[in-house]
Formats: sequence, C-alpha cells, structure tokens
Amino acid sequence: MQKPVFAANWKMHYGPQETRTYLLKFLASYPPHDDRTIIFFPSAASLAVAGFALRDRPDILLGVQNVHWEEKGAFTGETSVLMARDCGATVALVGHSERRQLFGETDEMTARKCATIARAGLTPLLCVGERLDEHERGITQSIVMRQLKTGVSRLEKSQLATVLVAYEPVWAIGTGKTAKPEDATVVHAAIRRYFREALAGQTDSVRVLYGGSVNAENAAELVAAPEIDGLLVGGASLDVDVWTRIVGT
Repeated sequence: MQKPVFAANWKMHYGPQETRTYLLKFLASYPPHDDRTIIFFPSAASLAVAGFALRDRPDILLGVQNVHWEEKGAFTGETSVLMARDCGATVALVGHSERRQLFGETDEMTARKCATIARAGLTPLLCVGERLDEHERGITQSIVMRQLKTGVSRLEKSQLATVLVAYEPVWAIGTGKTAKPEDATVVHAAIRRYFREALAGQTDSVRVLYGGSVNAENAAELVAAPEIDGLLVGGASLDVDVWTRIVGT
C-alpha cells in the first residue's frame, strides 16, 4: 500500500506574514512522518516564504497553484514554472476546477502546462472532475477520462509515471457536498486503470487523490476507501488545527 498524500490548496488566502505564522505553528505540532506525504499550495505571493519555512522539512513538499505553459516571456500576472522551482516548489496544480470554470483553462492548456511542469522536473498534480449537470446526466467517467487523457497527452512515458491526479467533482467544491466514498472509488478505479494500461510493464506508481468538501469529519472515511490515495483539501486546510487533524488521519 502506498503512503497517502494530503495536499492543502490555500487558493487566494494567506499573504506572506500569515503563511509564516501558520507554518511555524504547524511544524511545531507536526513532527516528521515517513508514512504519508504532505503538500502545501500557498498563494503565489507567499510561495517564497513558504519555501523558506519548509527548508528543513524534506518530508513536506511545496506546490504552486498555477503556472504558465511558457517558461518566461511577456505574460503579465503569470508565474513561470522556473520561478516556482526557484522558490522551492516541486509540485504544480493543473486544471483545478476554478481555473477551468473561472479562467477558461481548457484541456489543451492543461496538456501544455503538464508538459512544461514535467520538463522542469516538477510533478504535475492534474485535477479532473465533472459539473453538476454532467454528474446528473451520468457522464462523469467520459468527462473525467477526456480531461485526463488530454491533460497527460504531451508527457513522455517516464514522465507519466510520476503524475499525481486529483478527482474533484465540481459540484462538491466548496458546497459542503461530498461524493460518496463508493462513488469516488469507481472514478478513481477508472483513472488508475488508464494509467495501468498506459504504463504496461512498469510499476503502477500514480497516486489518485480525492478533492471536494473534505473536512476533519469525513477525511478518515475517504482515505480508507479503496482506490483513494489521499486528499486535496481547500477550505478545511486554512485552519491549522483542523489541518493537523486531517493529516493525522
């Protein structure tokens, strides 16, 4: 059994000072663990501060919430993968539902970003998931597999083996609604089956996380479900005490 992954996506919360205070408190109460992986995704403005705070904790990874598919250039307001790497990031979110819904990120854009991230030596964490109307129409798996296959389409086989995937049903993001563990398990199994076939003859090392209204009360049940390798957590990760409970699941 692979060790679970607990990823905290802070979205547009916590500037440098708040980030420093939070991480100092978390690190003081959370000693190193070798049976799980923790990832923090702070805002771009707080990335360097977070990297400095985590410099002596190799058991905790730093992630960037979004990068452009170009490594540099005239792209006002964007963050490059090289900048993120220089701050200490080793993981990058791609295709989060908010990026897709609010900022028009397409499947093809996620493919270009995943390729740039992998080329820079970082790990893509590709988010996939269906909207409520798609869920109600019973086309969840076709939507998820389309997003997945396009998102990783530019990766070499060796890069594909390092990808993290998060299934986050859009209808469960910030709504308080959570997919039933048995329903999430079905989608996770389909995702894993795709990688198993694509990586035939290689170790099945890809980990598939669940995201969507995760909290301290449902975290243990979700992590215990078959095929779920960890959690991508939004709002609940903003409270350091709640987050400490979740990662201790």
